[in-house]
Amino acid sequence: MGTLFLVATPIGNLEDISARALRTLSEVQLIAVEDTRKTGRLLKHFNISTRTTSYYEYNKISKLDLILESLDTGDVALVSDAGTPALNDPGYELVCAALQAGHAVSPIPGPSAPLAALVASGLPTDSFVYLGYLPRKSAERRRSILELENLPYTLVFLETPHRLQEALADLQEMLGDRQMAAARELTKLHEEILRSSISIVRQHFVSHPPRGEFTLVVAGKKIDSSASWTEEQLQSAIRAGLLQGESASALAARLAGESGWERRKIYQKIIQHKA
Repeated sequence: MGTLFLVATPIGNLEDISARALRTLSEVQLIAVEDTRKTGRLLKHFNISTRTTSYYEYNKISKLDLILESLDTGDVALVSDAGTPALNDPGYELVCAALQAGHAVSPIPGPSAPLAALVASGLPTDSFVYLGYLPRKSAERRRSILELENLPYTLVFLETPHRLQEALADLQEMLGDRQMAAARELTKLHEEILRSSISIVRQHFVSHPPRGEFTLVVAGKKIDSSASWTEEQLQSAIRAGLLQGESASALAARLAGESGWERRKIYQKIIQHKA
């Protein structure tokens, strides 16, 4: 009975691969790879000649039997394009199938873009929520973000460059103008980590078109019961915000961060005030 090794590979700098990862990739009988060309270049760089097979989003189910058969006679490694496999990359189904078939599953830890961005963000790292990619459609994205508004934990997302501005706009409107970090090209020559408020990060990428995959780290909601406003204070702030032309959703998000009240309750009061 073979072991399925989940091998983390570099997210940019090839020097980040571990000695154990290199040894494992050299010793297994088969490597399941997300991109044969990309992993092929990595293996060639380190003079590793182990046989590979493709394992990606659109064949991950059809390839299960082949990989399980290989595990019956020896060890298999799983790698993604970059970073830790099975984390926002194909692998979950394979891990479940291997465990169900009685095989051992062992992680070979190493590079991970979400963790790298989190620890360098300057935001709390003692408790966080990793959420992967936000939904592509605006309405779904906004609903997903709204569910997170009261969490006191640091929030970690992935995002593509062509959806970055839309995602940042929705984060600001639904959560308020929180502190955040936007990280790209981590460990590479042009590594960039921008740490500021969401609004300033948005403005930066207006004049600097975003390139590369992004990891977004956003502050959680500040919990301070001593700072909660009275009903009268909240109503006064609602009136002032509406007079200044703020939209109901933007006003509710801003006041939720300032008042200690839940956004949903504030939104309901705004609608009642406008009725």
